Amino acid sequence: MDLGEGLRQAIAKLTRSTIIDAKTIKEFNKDLQKTLLSADVEVQLVLNFTKEIEEKALGSKPPPGLAPTDYITNIIYDELVKLMGATYTPKLQKQKILLLGLYGSGKTTSAAKLAKFYQDRGLSAGVICCDVSRPAAYEQLETLSKTANIAFFGMKGEKDAGKIAREGLKALKDKQVVICDTSGRNALDGALIKELKSVSDSFNPDEKILVISADIGQVAGAQAREFNNAVKISGVLVTKMDGSGKGGGALSAANAAKAPVMFIGIGEKLNSLEQYDADKFIGRLLGIPDIASLVSHVQDAVKEANLTQEEVQAEELNFDTFYSQLKAINKMGPLKNVFGMLGAPDVPKEMIEQGEEKLNKYKTIISSMTVAERKNAKLLHNPDRIRRIAKGSGTSEKDVHSMISEFNKMKKMFDTMKNDRNFKKRFGKMM
Repeated sequence: MDLGEGLRQAIAKLTRSTIIDAKTIKEFNKDLQKTLLSADVEVQLVLNFTKEIEEKALGSKPPPGLAPTDYITNIIYDELVKLMGATYTPKLQKQKILLLGLYGSGKTTSAAKLAKFYQDRGLSAGVICCDVSRPAAYEQLETLSKTANIAFFGMKGEKDAGKIAREGLKALKDKQVVICDTSGRNALDGALIKELKSVSDSFNPDEKILVISADIGQVAGAQAREFNNAVKISGVLVTKMDGSGKGGGALSAANAAKAPVMFIGIGEKLNSLEQYDADKFIGRLLGIPDIASLVSHVQDAVKEANLTQEEVQAEELNFDTFYSQLKAINKMGPLKNVFGMLGAPDVPKEMIEQGEEKLNKYKTIISSMTVAERKNAKLLHNPDRIRRIAKGSGTSEKDVHSMISEFNKMKKMFDTMKNDRNFKKRFGKMM
């Protein structure tokens, strides 16, 4: 069970209580403690957190008209924001950012993601590869840079990281945001500290961001303190927040180490990086819909999928426009995150996995159709066409029929909404 699921279950149990008294709060706190400890939140932080909730819940009364359970939920919300750290607002200005971290933290991918993050917000960006110890680092960052359409600089074979940083600054002098990726180790040792100081002196960064993987849990605090003592970090970027039950432990530990959480990585795709927003993050943990982020993800996905305005606002749903929508959905990242933004984080894992598998299968099936078939679904009443599409896509005739059935249901709903003036008006206002 992950942190969010445990919190939601504890709150649901509390809301079913008929009386909110000291006994109920103590039982609720026990559930919270189990959940937080299993998410690898430090013991002392857990004890302080639940003590604050108990004192506030029992030492004050809800405002008139507010249910006790809603009042306590609000207390939990506020305390979780304190535990995980305050919202970070990135500076959208000319700057140099140095990324640090140990092996396996996700530094190189984060460098490309961060550059894309700033470039998507109107700032030209470039990355420098100063990782001189990992053989594949140069090629990986170069490939990611091409994919993200950001400038790249590296000196393959050069072992002086400080020299690469100096030359990189000259090569990328016209870029507003320059991000430098550095070497890692299995642990922060003397050799790594010396190398990082050399790069830092040459690069003269405005921000030094420590990249930490969420799956290390409360060890994040120790890492943050060690790197801060060695090279004075500005804050942390936590990766793998989409798949680790220890994410809350990493965030709370970093916050306790006085290293503010600046960004979180929520997936593998290059647009799966967010500035840390305490309200949004805690809201998702508690199952509160985040429509603003959902709309933003849709817009980014449409841009990433290179969809035209006609494809986005299609007047007719055929297999061509359906395929465009599937491309956009794929660009939005894991379906788990999408459901979380919708306020439905507890959709069964099996259903999400089946949904992602089905979407990919549908794309393959449509790719095997002719141009005429994509435009006119009635042509698929012909069994010979079904057999040919199944063979061409490596699927079964049953799969093709299943996809057509799903498409027909969607088309019926699409046509209904298209002709509903009230729905179009409401949807337009929301967007």
